[in-house]
Amino acid sequence: MYTPRHFAAEEAAGLDLIERSGFGALIMSAEGKPEISHLPFVLDRAGDRLLAHVARANPIWRLMDGTAEATAVFQGPNAYVSPDWYEKPRAMVPTWNYAVVHVQGRPSVLDDAGVIDLLVRLSAQHEAKLAPKRPWTVDKLDEAQFSGLRKAIVGFALPLERIEAKIKMSQNRSPADFDRVREALAGLDDADAKATAAMMAALQPR
Repeated sequence: MYTPRHFAAEEAAGLDLIERSGFGALIMSAEGKPEISHLPFVLDRAGDRLLAHVARANPIWRLMDGTAEATAVFQGPNAYVSPDWYEKPRAMVPTWNYAVVHVQGRPSVLDDAGVIDLLVRLSAQHEAKLAPKRPWTVDKLDEAQFSGLRKAIVGFALPLERIEAKIKMSQNRSPADFDRVREALAGLDDADAKATAAMMAALQPR
């Protein structure tokens, strides 16, 4: 990933973005053609890996023998930036602010115990965001139903062999331009723009 110095982010920032996003695209290659699946992921920091599952009918899992490389891509907040927001707009052109993380590794298939652990963690992670709703858990399924559902999916682990994080949030602009862009985005009636402004608020121009 092309990442100018201004926009290079620390690995820790990339991991935080993955946890906030929770949803990414897994890309692998089969006979020279890309196989892409869009999936919810669990970041297992202690195990230095990502966990996810695909439908057993999805052929991508057959590539997961522990030797084939894969890339998982996660996107954070992003928004269009108008030249009119800069102090000297005449000399500027439109751009886009965004945050993205690429994780590369060699995925391998989980056993049944690993799949159960993944499903428990995945539902707990997202049910926690719905508080005060009482969390849904896999215990609400009877064993025959749960076993049948597990047979329809394949869980896998993607080791965090390489992490590239890029946060392009106007850090290369002057402090005045940085603030003008952040304030303009925050004032829009658009959830993505407001989320981008919020991420900018945590940064300082370099």
